[in-house]
Amino acid sequence: MIKLVITDLDGTFLNSQGSFDRPYYEQVSQQMKEAGVAFAACTGKQCERVEELFGEAAADVWILGDSATRIKHQGEYIFESLLPNELGRRIIAKLAAIAQDHVIIACTPTAAYIAETTNEADAQKVRGSYRVVKTVADYQTITEDFVKLTIFDPKLRCFEHVQQLSEFTNDAYIVASEAAWIDITNQGVHKGTTVAHLQELLHVTPEETMVFGDGLNDLELMAAGTFSFAMSNAFEEVKAAAAFVTKSNDENGVLKTIERLLPLQMNQ
Repeated sequence: MIKLVITDLDGTFLNSQGSFDRPYYEQVSQQMKEAGVAFAACTGKQCERVEELFGEAAADVWILGDSATRIKHQGEYIFESLLPNELGRRIIAKLAAIAQDHVIIACTPTAAYIAETTNEADAQKVRGSYRVVKTVADYQTITEDFVKLTIFDPKLRCFEHVQQLSEFTNDAYIVASEAAWIDITNQGVHKGTTVAHLQELLHVTPEETMVFGDGLNDLELMAAGTFSFAMSNAFEEVKAAAAFVTKSNDENGVLKTIERLLPLQMNQ
């Protein structure tokens, strides 16, 4: 019996334009409510950005945002795990030494900070995932602990760059989800561990969980639910880790799968 559905957003629930079919979602959301199924978005996006995307419907969504470092529901933070400030600033210094032309996004509980020298095109790309964005002259002046650190690299070098961060792997969780993105969070904090925390909160088991993903940062997510689905546009490693492969994000794969499977259990 499925009691919890969890989906990644970019490349999974959201289409290539970064949006979703709202009428169709409302229809499937009502189906989930009637079946007593909770719905969660597990994403690198800032929690506030997820709320913005879903609008009024966000009240019904469990948000595992900021690369699953925080859980937010109905406007309240229920869980968060932060990267210590001193460690975060050391990692930022290393990232700056690796390359000068990628975008460092330093996320704290209050904002996502980018360098004031960031060009407008890259800044707009950042705003696609973060609603509260501020600029900073020097990252080393940030005094808050970090929710996470993210790299956006338009030159697609993240798989190479992540290898140069090996000195921090004992202190932080580091993953290149794709060639353009690296996420760095507190040690031991990723989609799998935060989903486990949500399952505990909701008294739901992995056998009662359906998950969807596409990127390499979704590998732990695939292990969190017995009903694990990789999108047809997913990395091959994600397809291999999933129990099933479904239609692509541009074919409403998540919503079509939910719509098809939930009635089967209701008829049992």
